[in-house]
Amino acid sequence: MQRKWRLRRREDFARTYRGGKSFANGQFVVYWSRQPIAEPFRLGISASKKIGNAVVRNRMRRVLKEIVRKHADRICERTDMILIVRAGAVGKPTEELEKNVLHVLRKAGLLKPR
Repeated sequence: MQRKWRLRRREDFARTYRGGKSFANGQFVVYWSRQPIAEPFRLGISASKKIGNAVVRNRMRRVLKEIVRKHADRICERTDMILIVRAGAVGKPTEELEKNVLHVLRKAGLLKPR
């Protein structure tokens, strides 16, 4: 994932949580808000200790970054979003995770029509 696509600062996370909208499915929650400075978009990933140890959390982050990188051309521009991993996502195959990520993004209205 490119550096300019990362959401890193605490203020950015807080603004997105506070002023954004949220949508969820069984494996993921997405918070998002429009930001004119986010070009094309910025992504933050949150994986709490509830889902497992550091190895599990970091693997989930890597897999999610790869899924978003692969579908970056379909994601709406000028958007800050935070993907939160739920415990139901742990241990699932990558194809199923990809399907669930796209589902929650579509539900949130963050995917461009084909």
